[in-house]
Amino acid sequence: MSARNPGMDLDLEWVLKVRVNTQAVLKRAQQIQGGKVAKKQWQAAWLLKAVTCIDLTTLAGDDTPSNVHRLCMKATQPIRHDLLKSMDMHDKGITTAAVCVYPSRVADAVKSLKAANSSLPVASVATGFPAGQTPLKTRLEEVQMAVEDGATEIDIVINRTLALTGQWRALYDEIRQFREACGDAHMKTILAVGELGTFTNVYKASLVSMMAGSDFIKTSTGKESVNATYPVAIVMVRAIRDYCLRTGYKVGFKPAGGIRTAQESLVWLTLMKEELGDEWLSPHLFRLGASSLLADIERQIYHYVTGRYPAYHELPMA
Repeated sequence: MSARNPGMDLDLEWVLKVRVNTQAVLKRAQQIQGGKVAKKQWQAAWLLKAVTCIDLTTLAGDDTPSNVHRLCMKATQPIRHDLLKSMDMHDKGITTAAVCVYPSRVADAVKSLKAANSSLPVASVATGFPAGQTPLKTRLEEVQMAVEDGATEIDIVINRTLALTGQWRALYDEIRQFREACGDAHMKTILAVGELGTFTNVYKASLVSMMAGSDFIKTSTGKESVNATYPVAIVMVRAIRDYCLRTGYKVGFKPAGGIRTAQESLVWLTLMKEELGDEWLSPHLFRLGASSLLADIERQIYHYVTGRYPAYHELPMA
């Protein structure tokens, strides 16, 4: 496990001189999407890798202790045991990376995982998710409550107004306070890229978030009209690369929102491998925020093992 990113003083000079070449970014994104993906057993191996990087998520208004419990059970056994056994992977401890819930459901998730003897992390969205438009005091309290209830990862949302109006110092100070409120819990900072306007703004917001001590930067809440896209991801991972070159600290990346197919998860893994290298292909530096992705991956693995696609009732619900 690499050392956590402690952050650094806000370097406004670095932030303000950023310019992103839009055409180059779009071209690179097309290359990655059009690249060849692994087939057969290699594809199955990559799909299992993707499973271990999923933050299995439920963020619905009708979440109850029972559907959170079901989510936790699915996270601890994401792929049917007999399928893993036929791939000789049943004893490799394959689970998702974490479960992600609203702050008021953290205690339920912690309780379910404890009962199942699982040390799986519980992540929680806080800070007035998804809009981030509640008062700072309330947002900080929300972080503290989630941590007190047992969340070891906090997905915070930035105040988009500050990023859109170029108030980088205020954004930095705010994220710094969230990082303090998180204590030992890892902080994933959601940029809500679909609402930031330009690639240059996305890059700047990424940089400021990392300077303020984010352990991860994340594309979206999943509630915007535009969520995780490959061009935006390229901008963010290049900011991660530049930050790592400058400071020596590795920051993780989490695309979220709209990632539903096994095929897409392979493209995301390829993007990470090509842009940041193999080290970023593990859950401590890469997460996929998803609720329905796992079902499709399990379907594809079922097909790989049996040669046919399952009927819906053959795979347990996530």
